[in-house]
Amino acid sequence: MSLQADGYTLVERPSEIEALLEGLIEAGGASLQVNTPSSKPLPVLVMEQHPGETLLLDISAIREMAVALKRGEAFRLLGQAHHKKWRTPRMTILECHEADGRMLCTCPFPVTVEVLQRREFFRARLRLGMEVGAILRTPHGGSSQGDLRDLSLEGCQLEMSLSAGGMLAGANQPMEIELCFPNDTRFVVQACLRHQLVDTQRQVLLGGFRFEQTTGEQERQLWFLVREIEREAARNAEDSDASRLPSRLFQARNASEPAVARRNIQDYPTPMAKRLAAIAGYLDAQLLELQQGREVDSVQLSRHADRLLQLHDEDRDGLLFATRCLQHEPRLVRHGLAVGVTLLDLAGLPSLHRTLRKAMVASAMVHDLGKALLPAELWQAAHFDEPQYRQMQHHVAALMRRMTRCHWLSANILESVAHNINERLDGSGYPRGLSGNALHELARAAAVVDVVDAMRRDRADRPAFRVEAIYRHLLRHPEHFDQRWVKRYIQQFGLNPIGSLVRFENGQLAWIQALDTTGMPLQVQLTDSPEPPGNALGEILRGRHIQRLGAIREELPVST
Repeated sequence: MSLQADGYTLVERPSEIEALLEGLIEAGGASLQVNTPSSKPLPVLVMEQHPGETLLLDISAIREMAVALKRGEAFRLLGQAHHKKWRTPRMTILECHEADGRMLCTCPFPVTVEVLQRREFFRARLRLGMEVGAILRTPHGGSSQGDLRDLSLEGCQLEMSLSAGGMLAGANQPMEIELCFPNDTRFVVQACLRHQLVDTQRQVLLGGFRFEQTTGEQERQLWFLVREIEREAARNAEDSDASRLPSRLFQARNASEPAVARRNIQDYPTPMAKRLAAIAGYLDAQLLELQQGREVDSVQLSRHADRLLQLHDEDRDGLLFATRCLQHEPRLVRHGLAVGVTLLDLAGLPSLHRTLRKAMVASAMVHDLGKALLPAELWQAAHFDEPQYRQMQHHVAALMRRMTRCHWLSANILESVAHNINERLDGSGYPRGLSGNALHELARAAAVVDVVDAMRRDRADRPAFRVEAIYRHLLRHPEHFDQRWVKRYIQQFGLNPIGSLVRFENGQLAWIQALDTTGMPLQVQLTDSPEPPGNALGEILRGRHIQRLGAIREELPVST
């Protein structure tokens, strides 16, 4: 590539030209501009390309230009997509004829193509719902799995768990990167670490890598991969043409999730927790999309709300426990999933239409993601002064502005859950200070669920509360919380809800995984450590076998 005086980059490699021109084949992708002063681009279709030989054009929409083109009028082909403008050199028609009522012309295949594109646009970014796993291997035998975030001809960015930081510390030799696409396509390349950044909010490490000593074949593969990522990203865009064909790279062969990904190396104590982690991955990616200025993705939110409903239908107890097993996820993601599952279990009666239950779950899942749009020092602050408290309340409006594309979502339920979950009966809540009859039943239920889950988790200004203390707080403030929903919550989930860590009479610690109809433990899993549940939990006891542990003596609050 070489830079022209007018800012266009000259592309000369045949494989690169073929990849760029393929984008002109779709309807509306190309136009023709004749070589005359103040001429305007005219619509054409690029029907076929024969690399190194010819292009077949359909000029039926500008049939009147056929005479001039047959006379040898010079023209350029122009294209624009994915923030790039393309143009061919000046060419002339080789042959023109009619076939089946269409006016078809043949012109030479261009030996060069000029591209106007700012440098950052050379980087193909993966959109929400596009998952490509990555394996990073050091020369000394270390390895870590992660997710591809963007790809260019020169390098890539990987998202990895924080534990990868030790492996990358002092890295000064090329490492091997293997990219693993959903259709099992693999690409292996050598790369050097250029920079790394720790995202404490999302609990990930972002590493930027520069490719080293790529071969001609690897460059050809990279062009193909970058093009396919851009094509799939355009197809997944909110305003995309629904007729666009999906990239075969992102058509999974077997599994519904990539075999290699950052979350696949995490420890999960139950299969349900691992399945829930896939939905957490969506919310985490949506959080990142919001931070990058995009809106909530309507299709992806619908798809994952459906999945959460399905998991609840399959194993209600297992799903409630799984919400306590996602300690590797961002706090906003853990909280949103837990509120979604718990609100569904409390207020999503089977008699309620599925579309309404789905809207309830979806609204709860995203209700706090607007906090990611505020300065981190604000919502992570240990103490708020009055101006900071007022500024923090803006997270609700910030989210609602990003929900405008979710037309399938019931406006009333979105209002009750996402907009009014922080309101209080006496008008002391936010963002609008609603009170009394202005608050729908669902908003009252959501407020109880939200506060219980928030108080069960550590915060910058205080540790997690015991469930007993949370219940006392709710019962002592009838001016804030609807006591009918407080009592329903206690009755539904018990004094030691699923996901509680308790100490029994004999001193044994155990996680409660199921309750009987009287609220007593039906299934527990033993543990030796008051830490969030991982894959090293002990024996599972059920029914009468729990009796050997004695009575429950205390709950141990654990921020999960």
